[in-house]
Amino acid sequence: MRRQTAAALIGAALVGAALVPAGCAQRKAPPEVPAVLTNPTEQCRAELLRVVREAMNGAPVTIADAALTVDDTLIIEPAARRDARDMNLGGRETRRPDHFRLVRSGSQCVLVHVESGRRWALTSATCSPREG
Repeated sequence: MRRQTAAALIGAALVGAALVPAGCAQRKAPPEVPAVLTNPTEQCRAELLRVVREAMNGAPVTIADAALTVDDTLIIEPAARRDARDMNLGGRETRRPDHFRLVRSGSQCVLVHVESGRRWALTSATCSPREG
């Protein structure tokens, strides 16, 4: 009796394992292409700023209004270190900049933090594939 039960379980596992690749093969991710923002609104800019701040653990950042409208790459340099009197401490900057890429995935605009691989769908943005 135990052999029959074990044989049945092994048979079920083999059938299940054979079906898993078939189910996975049907789900293809939409192709991603480098993109640029088209007609960014104030809402879109505010969402972009919020997402970049989140990616940078709440660090204050400034982003130009034209960011991601010509190129798919956004580079955020670390802020200059300052003393208590708000004077630039100068010296060599050893922190690395953060890089972001805008891609179009299906109909969504997605911002990708290159260093971490984290992704955010920009719900208020419209984008089109980057030319060139």
